[in-house]
Amino acid sequence: MSFLSHLEELRWLLVRSTIAILIGGVIAFMFNEFIFDTIIFGPKHGDFITYQFFCELANQFDLDKSFCNQVLPFEIQNRTMDGQLSVLIWTCITAGFIISFPYFLWEVWKFISPALYKNEKKYAKTFIFVSSLLFFLGVLFGYYVLVPLSINFLVNTQISSIVENSIDINSYIGLVKTTSLATGLIFELPIIIFFLTYLGLITDSFLKEYRKYAYVLILIIAAVVTPPDVISQIIVSIPMVILYEGSILVAKIITKRKSIAETKPTVK
Repeated sequence: MSFLSHLEELRWLLVRSTIAILIGGVIAFMFNEFIFDTIIFGPKHGDFITYQFFCELANQFDLDKSFCNQVLPFEIQNRTMDGQLSVLIWTCITAGFIISFPYFLWEVWKFISPALYKNEKKYAKTFIFVSSLLFFLGVLFGYYVLVPLSINFLVNTQISSIVENSIDINSYIGLVKTTSLATGLIFELPIIIFFLTYLGLITDSFLKEYRKYAYVLILIIAAVVTPPDVISQIIVSIPMVILYEGSILVAKIITKRKSIAETKPTVK
């Protein structure tokens, strides 16, 4: 295919993906009350499952008891005329993206599959399943762990009792959406490593060599997004360490397979 033909394929990939996101957004709109009241505003309530879990840990290890508060000290407000409408639209679009993510991966696979060998094309279902699973696990981890930890820490940080926390709705929902989506994409690290290793840009030896620096970076990230206690930082660090070690394993497998494939003739 020519360069312009590739651009045309890419354009239709984006068009079909956008349509899928809009369809997902319409589905989300049909359940908007559940999405807002139960999911998005869930971490606002003191009886949220994550707060209960950390409250039990705090009682056992004599840590910060702020997770045991039944009422979090903040209120959510809308400060603009079109604020709630704008939040509704963009939240539905975000939910549509999450819902349609497996289809987006399928479109990406169809776009790159002509450049793959026949023995590689058979892994389409595995690629879509694993990538989707990692993404959804990341979204759930962000929502159930990082979001509650961030909200609890930020709303309990006060410079003076005179200042009350009246949080703008865009700020609150922006934190929930950004944190959950960003974590979902971070959990795609093994897939990214897979392609980088396949292209020969990195190796498992490279990842092992810089493992200690990666661990330091992980601890820094965990310290930034969690309250200042060791238990919370460990809980956030563990899945990130597992992802990094999993990426090393993926890189090792790909490097080994490439070295074997280079010794055999391969048919496209």
